[in-house]
Amino acid sequence: MSIEEKFDTLFKALGHRTRRQILDLIKDGPKTTGALCETLSDLDRCTVMQHLSLLEKAGLVVVERRGRERWNHLDALPIHDVQKRWIGPYAAHAIAVLGDMEKMAEIDASPAGAADKSDA
Repeated sequence: MSIEEKFDTLFKALGHRTRRQILDLIKDGPKTTGALCETLSDLDRCTVMQHLSLLEKAGLVVVERRGRERWNHLDALPIHDVQKRWIGPYAAHAIAVLGDMEKMAEIDASPAGAADKSDA
């Protein structure tokens, strides 16, 4: 699977509110599938398992089997990859643009900047 296909799968996994809710439920520690089904009581077990399967395929959930129990652990590394590729660089760009705008506003508000405009 190419890196772009991995990101497609990741964004598909993050695109559904139930899957994001599952990630929120396991971020503080692993939960069994049964515990997740109890919490998501409006969904049947098969539906929860389908959501977990997609999260696992996206690399967001790592499954550990202990006897008959299936423990679901969060793997936040794919989310960190999104942050490194898009969020960090875009935020840095936005901060630079806002910094430039702030400098221009300060120049315009300064007496020298106002004098330059009156000369025009």
